[in-house]
Order: sequence, then C-alpha cells, then structure tokens
Amino acid sequence: MIDPRILKIAKNILIKNMNLKQNEKLVVVTDPPTMEVANMFFESAFSLDFQVDPILVLMKPRDFRGEEPSVLVSEAMMNSDVCLLITNYSISHTEARMKATERGARIASMGSITMDMFLGPLNADYGKISRMVSRISEILRDAVSLRITTPIGTDLMMSLKDRKPGGPDDGLYTEPGRWGNLPAGEAFIAPVEESVNGRLVVDGSIANVGLLHEKVVIDIKDGRITEIEGGAQAKIFEEFLKELDDPNAMVVAELGIGVNERARITGRIIEDEKKLGTAHVGFGMNVDFGGKNLSKTHNDCVFLHPTIEIDGQILMENGKLMIEFT
Repeated sequence: MIDPRILKIAKNILIKNMNLKQNEKLVVVTDPPTMEVANMFFESAFSLDFQVDPILVLMKPRDFRGEEPSVLVSEAMMNSDVCLLITNYSISHTEARMKATERGARIASMGSITMDMFLGPLNADYGKISRMVSRISEILRDAVSLRITTPIGTDLMMSLKDRKPGGPDDGLYTEPGRWGNLPAGEAFIAPVEESVNGRLVVDGSIANVGLLHEKVVIDIKDGRITEIEGGAQAKIFEEFLKELDDPNAMVVAELGIGVNERARITGRIIEDEKKLGTAHVGFGMNVDFGGKNLSKTHNDCVFLHPTIEIDGQILMENGKLMIEFT
C-alpha cells in the first residue's frame, strides 16, 4: 500500500513544483533501478483533480552520469510539457535535456532518487530554498574571485569573472524551459575553467563512488586534475575517470553551495550536494550552465564545513552561511 504522505508529496510536486496543468503531456523517463519512484509519480498523475496525459518511458540504464539517452527517449522528452527524469545515473547534463528545455519542456531531474527522500529533502520549504538560492546567486553573479577552504585541507582559488550562476535550482520549475533537480537546493556556477588552482579534499561523497569512508585528495592546476590521492575510494574515482577516455572529464566544471535543510549525506549525490552547510566541486560537462567545457560526463565531489570567501567577504564560514535572507 502506498504511504498517503508520500502520495500527497508526489502530487504537490506535480502541481506546485512543476505547474502541471490540465491536458498537458507528462513524460516520466525511468530505468529499472528507479522504477519504484517513477511509478509513484506516474500513479499520482491519475489521482489529480484534472485530466493529464502521462507517458512512462522505460530505458536501458546508463553506465555513467551524463551518458546520452537514446533518440527515442530524447524525442519523448522534447515532446513533453513536463518531464521527470527518474534514472539511476543523472541525465541532466546531456544534449537530450538541453534540446527538451529549448523546446519549452519543464524538467525535474532526479538521478539516483530513493523513496526515503520523499519525507526528507523532497518535503522541503521551497519558498525558503528559492530565497536562499536567489540571494547566493546574486552574490555569485557579481563576483570576481572566490577562495574556498576546509579544516582538513581544501584550499582552492578560482575566478568567476564574467560568469553567471546556473539554475536557479530551487525546485520551482513552473515556466517553459525551466529545469533543475529534485531534491532541490543549491546555488551553482561554472568558474573560469583555467583559473582554478589548489587542492580539494573531499570528505562527503563523490559521484560514481558513493559515501566516502576516507578522504580523497584532488590536486588541481589551471583547472585540470593533476593528481588524485587516498585509499581505495580515491583509486575507484581515478580509474573511473581514466576509463571514460575523455580528457575534459578532468576539468573543473562547477562550484556549488547546498541550502536544503532537510538533505543528508547519504552517498547519493542528488541529495548530498543539496545539504545545507556543504559545498561541491564538479568536473566535466558545464556548457549547459554557462561554462566552456564539453564532456560526456559530469561528476560532483561533496565536502563538509567549507569556508567560502568572495572578493574578500565571507559568504560561508565552516559550513555556516554568514548572510541574511529576507
């Protein structure tokens, strides 16, 4: 039996977060590992107080984040009004997603989502998230330089000059062409790729690796990974990147700041990177949110207790935001 609390949240997401309206085409793209969540949304569409046209698209699981779906799946996405991407590996950073949003589809990407997220980060105060994302994005939009440090050794410098924040990833994808994640809640930007230098020490999670049990040290020079150090999990990440045979997968793509108070560190990036008090650095694809690096993948590294300094002003100190939100 479906938990009525979860069914209510699913319906609220369709109506409030996605602005689904009568007679619109709802396309739910999924694969076998995430079928349970996809079926929840598909079934909830039939319990709405108005008529919609839901279509469930089951595809072969992708092998990594950012791998393109098939042409048939892409066409279904482009012909939707609202599209939910409920897949094991995210297809956010793909040409298929970009083409669909260019056609006006409203898209929520939910890579690696699980049922327990409904009563956690999906059941969030989206008004508050929107205000927080908007305020931080304003600061990033006007920024020139950024430094990020952590108590365990992260020290990265980067330029944000003439770069604009992506998103907003606030969970409210109500207008044509709007897209983002659910769970939602991050402000993010593509830094000037070649400007990024320093050391990133990751102690939260890494996409395609999972929850970290040991720190992973990533050295970066001129925007590109030069060395990955650590134990077994560092080796997994290093080998994954090498096997992609894509030099641009090693390029810094993103700096993101989580603002969702209900998010946890679970090993699933879509929730981890949204957790309030964390930041993340992504590698790979970023042309879809203002960067210049074209890659076949996008992989985030989430770390705890960041201090973020922007043009000499402290935005976050040891994981605590130092600004007020109206």
